[in-house]
Amino acid sequence: MEQRFLKVPRNESGRDFAVGDVHGHFSRLQQALDELGFDPTRDRLFSVGDLVDRGPENEAALDWLAKPWFYAVQGNHEDYAIRHVRTGKVDVTNWRGYGGGWFLDLPAERQQVFAEAFTQLPIAIEVETSSGAVGLLHADCPVLFWPRLESALQDRYKRTSAACQWSRDRLRQMDRTGILGVRAVVAGHTPVASPLALGNVYHIDTEGWNGGYFTFLNLESLQAWPREVVTEAAAAE
Repeated sequence: MEQRFLKVPRNESGRDFAVGDVHGHFSRLQQALDELGFDPTRDRLFSVGDLVDRGPENEAALDWLAKPWFYAVQGNHEDYAIRHVRTGKVDVTNWRGYGGGWFLDLPAERQQVFAEAFTQLPIAIEVETSSGAVGLLHADCPVLFWPRLESALQDRYKRTSAACQWSRDRLRQMDRTGILGVRAVVAGHTPVASPLALGNVYHIDTEGWNGGYFTFLNLESLQAWPREVVTEAAAAE
């Protein structure tokens, strides 16, 4: 059964980190985790989606999803795969241009395996910390009161999930409106030069898959590594 909104209890023994888009570069991700000092026996890693497309190691996504300390939400590139298998209503030329060729060239049976795995990923994750819950999704939060997102993903699923996976409005508008009812929300999808906080929404896709670097946001402290978060005040200067 699909679980669109996943609640994860506080990590009592180690640290929790969020990481930006991976796009098929799992070796780079592992190297960055090693540099971070990530301990898989105690720590947990939360991906804001887009595990696949563009990079050379897309099929490793299944191995990573099997790790007990690794969690991920559906990104728009996972959505491509799911819709392609379920409905066939995907602009394949567009998708191939964004790195989906590896999937399109797989046998149908193998496509089904990946699509099923991606379908099991939630659209949003809520992680408890000592200072309150932190939400994670791929692109943007379509509600201004976080607790409403869970019901919106049931009642208005297509519209709500599309905004969670595809919207770039907040960054385009440099919208500093905070999301109430949650300590912070973490997103990827739209690349930024450095991790950026607009209100209490943290954008962390610093293109570790494309010549940039992977940002890891500590969900307890809301501190980023290897570079600090830029606040909206600094971004406006």
